[in-house]
Amino acid sequence: MGEMLRLRAADGHELGCYRAAPAGTPLGGVVVLQEIFGVNDHIRSVCDKFAADGYVALAPALFDRFIRDFESGYSPDEIAAALGYLKSLDWDALMLDTEAAIERLRKETDAVSLVGFCLGGSLAFLASTKLDGLDAAVCYYGGMIAKFADAKPLCPVLMHFGEMDGSIPLSNVDTVRAKRTEAEIRLYPAGHGFNRGAPGTPDAEQAAVAWERTMHFLADARGDGQ
Repeated sequence: MGEMLRLRAADGHELGCYRAAPAGTPLGGVVVLQEIFGVNDHIRSVCDKFAADGYVALAPALFDRFIRDFESGYSPDEIAAALGYLKSLDWDALMLDTEAAIERLRKETDAVSLVGFCLGGSLAFLASTKLDGLDAAVCYYGGMIAKFADAKPLCPVLMHFGEMDGSIPLSNVDTVRAKRTEAEIRLYPAGHGFNRGAPGTPDAEQAAVAWERTMHFLADARGDGQ
């Protein structure tokens, strides 16, 4: 359904990007911001799902600055390897790469939002506080949001957190809720990464609820929600 293309950030860095688009005129555009596992099958499937729902979606390869074409599964060894790359992250560079995807989307549609997962959820929130002109930002289980929460978003923000997330204490969610009263924050009886839940599992059921809320939120942000 999708295709790979190249983006160029403002500092000249070239990065890969997965693009998925609907058959007709898109409702809008979504930059899908990856977890630490790269633009893997899950992130590509999220883009494909957005395309099926009428959006053109781009997922920039945020690790291309230090390891090209990285994608990972979720075995203990793969998780440990992916976590090792966190020390290489440069948040200013991540912002440049996010901007490159936004500008590419604006060649196709005026309405552009961010949807991020884990690392990408934190980045989606941070970008919402720094980048003008976004329609909305949706943040799935962003573990760094509490650290960034003193900054005010420039667009509507929706956050999804799992009540049983072993890596994001509920006290962090309470901090975000207290500091960012304008944000919509939703809690689910689920663990970290619940959007990856296998079909038929409780996490998958919660992922479906969160997806429906995300779609309504994006529709409202572009002014045609029901």
